[in-house]
Amino acid sequence: MLQLGSNMFSGPIPTQIGNLRNLNELDLSHNKFTSSIPTEIGDLGQLTVLDLSHKKLNGPIPTQMSKLNLTFMDLDLRYNELEGLIPDEIALKTRPDSWNNNEGLCSHYWNLPCRGSKKRLKILIIISLSGIIILVAFVIVTVRFLFRQKLINSIIETTRAQQNGDIFSIWNYNGTIAYNDIMEATEEFDIRYCIGTGGYGSVYIAKLPTGKVVAVKKLHRLEAEEKVFEKSFTNEIHVLTRIRHRNIVKLYGFCSHPRCNFLVYEYIERGSLAYVLGNEAEAVELDWKKRINVIKGVAHALSYMHHDCTPPLIHRDISNNNVLLDADLEPHVTDFGTSRFQNPDSSNHTILAGTYGYIAPELAYTMVVTEKCDVYSFGVLAIEIIMGKHPGELISSLSFPNAKDIILKEVLDSRLPPLTQLVAQDLTFSMMLGIACLHTNSKSRPTMQYVSQELGSPMNPDGIPFAQIHCGN
Repeated sequence: MLQLGSNMFSGPIPTQIGNLRNLNELDLSHNKFTSSIPTEIGDLGQLTVLDLSHKKLNGPIPTQMSKLNLTFMDLDLRYNELEGLIPDEIALKTRPDSWNNNEGLCSHYWNLPCRGSKKRLKILIIISLSGIIILVAFVIVTVRFLFRQKLINSIIETTRAQQNGDIFSIWNYNGTIAYNDIMEATEEFDIRYCIGTGGYGSVYIAKLPTGKVVAVKKLHRLEAEEKVFEKSFTNEIHVLTRIRHRNIVKLYGFCSHPRCNFLVYEYIERGSLAYVLGNEAEAVELDWKKRINVIKGVAHALSYMHHDCTPPLIHRDISNNNVLLDADLEPHVTDFGTSRFQNPDSSNHTILAGTYGYIAPELAYTMVVTEKCDVYSFGVLAIEIIMGKHPGELISSLSFPNAKDIILKEVLDSRLPPLTQLVAQDLTFSMMLGIACLHTNSKSRPTMQYVSQELGSPMNPDGIPFAQIHCGN
């Protein structure tokens, strides 16, 4: 992530930007960059966010940008001085509001004519005041609209024929096609395709004709009629369309209809952390290094939610069932049905939500949700990952004086082989941070930003042999 927005940078954008091949998010907005967009931007194949708005960029949109994965990318080229023809590959995969307020741009696909000089524009405005010209213009616009609809429908049918139901390419054009693809792929949500049950619905696997796989969470009919489940459904849409992070599950689309409500996500291959830890073969494959990586990934996601979102977002249900692991055992936080954005102008009182065993103790008597509630849940989860099971009574034991008698080595997951010295240091540091997150006084718990940063620089300051390290302070 490279965020250089709202500065005073000037001159051309350096062409060396194309060397950052693994960059996910690039924000150069609200600067004074001039010249044209460098063609090397097209080499950033991992981009999910590209913001070049509010500058003085000129010249054409380089055709090399067509190489970017525009279908899933937030692209913002607004308020520049770009001109020329928008490449069809870019126009096809973006919305007009991605590059509007560039009067010199034109597009065959969007029927956007190139505008001439200001003098010519003034003449056209004056002429348009005539009633006859308005009538003619109305007729022309009507004809163009009908032609455009016919053209779009033709493109949709061609795309469907060529790509055979590629949801990622056609989702923006016709939701009916995407809906039909999902219904066909699941045989109208046959039980054979059900891979689990979430907080307010069942999850199905849908393999599209192209071979791409998505996960579909469908509300049961009775659940869809309940206000609480309907609220969770709409809340998840509201949240996941506003946030994006590599350790947060992606939402591709949704269907909201009185007879059918479902959400379409990226498919996470290994399933929940609860399943992996509960299966001996899977748990052994999730070795010490990978477990530390899972702890770090969840910490990074929560740090993003608490400190990089405006207003801050609180998940409220961090648990082993709401962390999914992909094919590389990378974590993805999911299930945002009960999450909420923190409102600084309200009391943030709430009803009790979350999973038993992960809920912060202060919620039982204050009913006020804060970021520190997620911090507590993370602490439970971090220790669970290290132990291989929920810490249970160990949590309360840590607050007693005899916690110093609990040797860390004795609570580790016995299914894994002994640790190396380097991994032992990382694991010890992760355990100590997890314990700090369980402090009974919420104000004494660290922030997720601190935890996320510290997990990147573990250490064993006292040089104590691992076999002698205790869980107590």
